[in-house]
Parts: sequence; structure tokens; C-alpha cells
Amino acid sequence: MQYVTYYPSPLGRILLSADDVGLTGVWFDGQKYYARTIVKEDFEEVEVPVLSLAKKWLDLYFSGYEPDVVLPLHPKGTNFQKEVWNILCTIPYGQMMTYGEIAEQIAKQRGLSRMSAQAVGGAVGHNPISIIIPCHRVVGSDGSLTGYAGGIERKLKLLDLERKKAER
Repeated sequence: MQYVTYYPSPLGRILLSADDVGLTGVWFDGQKYYARTIVKEDFEEVEVPVLSLAKKWLDLYFSGYEPDVVLPLHPKGTNFQKEVWNILCTIPYGQMMTYGEIAEQIAKQRGLSRMSAQAVGGAVGHNPISIIIPCHRVVGSDGSLTGYAGGIERKLKLLDLERKKAER
């Protein structure tokens, strides 16, 4: 069974989803791949404890604080996508990493000489737990704000929010 609720963020309404293991989704309304992991016949709109915890995390985040709330995450994806998403979770608050740097890390973990940054980009773009798994912190090799399923404007605002906190 999956559970869903909504969060009214300053950047637009967010759909949150969870299962009995942990948080499975965080999507802005209208975001690319919106709610793609939710099975329509198998969800209930009810706020279970993990969804309440996710709202607390988002409250802290949008108030300009680095959240210290630990959330159980349960993203659904391929093994490769999960490898990428695990690396995203290591990007420090207020900092950025390039697709190429992530590709290098995965190549190293797998004992390969190289890995495709484009493949990494595809996995980043399909991250179902946006903001909390910080795909907005990934930029192009020249520092450009390439792609964000929630929209470039939101990506810029999320990075700006973190930058302002880091400057304080």
C-alpha cells in the first residue's frame, strides 16, 4: 500500500508518497515524471508518520535551515539509478556536483575506466524524491543549470535558498 499527502511549498504544491518502508516520492505539481511510481489502484490519501516527518523536513528546508531530520527513503528505480541517487545524497547542503563527477564516482565504484555522464543525467532526471535526494545540486560541467524535472526556475530558487543559508 502507498500513502500520499500534499505539502504547500513556497515553490508550489508538492505531492509526497510513502510505503510501509519509507518515503517513495516528492514531486512538484506538473513536474516531469510526476507520481510515476504511484500505482493508481493501490494508494490512500492519509498522512502516515513518514509523511509527517517529510513535511517537518520540508518545513525546515524552506525556512532556510539544513534539515537534521533523518528520513527513511525507499525510491523505486533500477540499480544504476539507485547508485546515482545514493551519490546525490552525499552532495553537501549548499554545494554542487557535475554529472561528470558523478559518472567518475560510479566508474570507480564499478572498476570501469569511464561512465557516461549522459546516463547519469538520465538517472538524475528520474529521481522520484526531489529536494530530499538533492538532484537540484547537479550542474553541467561548465557550472550551467542544466535540466531539472521540477523546472529550471525552481532549481535556481532551491540553490539560492541553500546558498543564502551557507553565507550566514
